[in-house]
Amino acid sequence: MVQRGEPQEALRGEGRRLSLDEGRPGRRRMDIQERTFQFAVRVVKLVDRLPRTVAGMEVGRQLVRAATSVGANVEEADAAESRRDFVHKMKIAHKEAREARYWLEIVQAALLDDAEVRSLIQESDELIRILQAIIKSATKKLDTP
Repeated sequence: MVQRGEPQEALRGEGRRLSLDEGRPGRRRMDIQERTFQFAVRVVKLVDRLPRTVAGMEVGRQLVRAATSVGANVEEADAAESRRDFVHKMKIAHKEAREARYWLEIVQAALLDDAEVRSLIQESDELIRILQAIIKSATKKLDTP
């Protein structure tokens, strides 16, 4: 697994962290920011393996844009100016995760079907569910005085 470098971690500061605990024995706790970062890195590496055809290049380009946008929007949500802004940015991350899953399914159906593609589709499904839960929880807090 690729780890983020120290300079990037130092820049982030000691603010609130969006954490999730999968509750599975033997799995370490991983925050949503790190998980979306790892998802993007894996997608970038996958796209490098796609065929250098018109379809492979275009689908790859769209997939990289969507997958990297998930983590970028989660990072922006972490620095949100309000709870409403937080929910808005998380909703964008959720939409991008759905789009990434769509492009991964195209890759699987038309370009490359291997264990990494299947694993990334599963990871996108899990990220979508996690982001939905975060949005639901944060939206409930919006409605309470």
